[in-house]
Amino acid sequence: MLKELFIKNNTKKKKYATIPSETAKGEVPEGIMTKCPSCKKIMYTKELNKNLKVCLHCGYHHSMNSYERIDSFLDEGSFEELNKNMISENPLNFPEYIEKLEKDRQKTKLNEAVVTGIGTVNGKKIVLAIMDSTFRMGSMGSVVGEKITLAIEKADELSVPFIIFTASGGARMQEGALSLMQMAKTSVALKRFSDRAGLIISIMTNPTTGGVSASFASLGDFNFAEPEALIGFAGRRVIEQSIREELPEDFQTAEFLLKHGQLDAIISRLDLVEKITNILEIHQPGGELEW
Repeated sequence: MLKELFIKNNTKKKKYATIPSETAKGEVPEGIMTKCPSCKKIMYTKELNKNLKVCLHCGYHHSMNSYERIDSFLDEGSFEELNKNMISENPLNFPEYIEKLEKDRQKTKLNEAVVTGIGTVNGKKIVLAIMDSTFRMGSMGSVVGEKITLAIEKADELSVPFIIFTASGGARMQEGALSLMQMAKTSVALKRFSDRAGLIISIMTNPTTGGVSASFASLGDFNFAEPEALIGFAGRRVIEQSIREELPEDFQTAEFLLKHGQLDAIISRLDLVEKITNILEIHQPGGELEW
């Protein structure tokens, strides 16, 4: 009797979760779920993508590559890419630089860390530049600076607004001073465009740092950012060690910059097309702002 009772109790169905086998794990398609790094909640990747990669629970803005932004921002089928085949050389003979560039080209299907082109936003023509952090962390080398400069000049030629999405770790160390020169070149191009009444809209995404934040990213007629984007020049630790003070918790966030007058607004990706359309409309004869 005792033996039968022991067997019965130990053959009951377990009421707690067990670790899935390797076979079971393999049955779940890779990438079907995404965990939010902010709120830690898990959601279907498909649903997240439908929501423009904005977390359905906390509003955290997941990173987007260039072509995802084009699809989410421009009118369908309106994008015409410019200077797609420009690629970087190795002017300083930096060890393994070319190999790293080639690896990124294969991984991202991009030739460089910025995509430029012509398109429309709700029927309004613009020239667009989108930096891509998946390629060399969006670092700014000679080709990045040249493509952005040529895009600004194209906007001037067409007499249409220039819009740039920035995402960068800063100047590209493998190109040394040639990379730093792009800060001046792009800034001069924007000044010439502005002097001829060109409209410049800068949208800073996470992260926008280093020489990019210190040049063209901050020179828009309108400077916007996505929520919680990291924006700054030097890193927090470097600054704290230099000034020997502890910085605020929200230092170098979009919210901190807005509070201190360095941004015009923080705009959710879900509202961006509407807000930018309003700005484009007021820069037409008889236009009125509906913010």
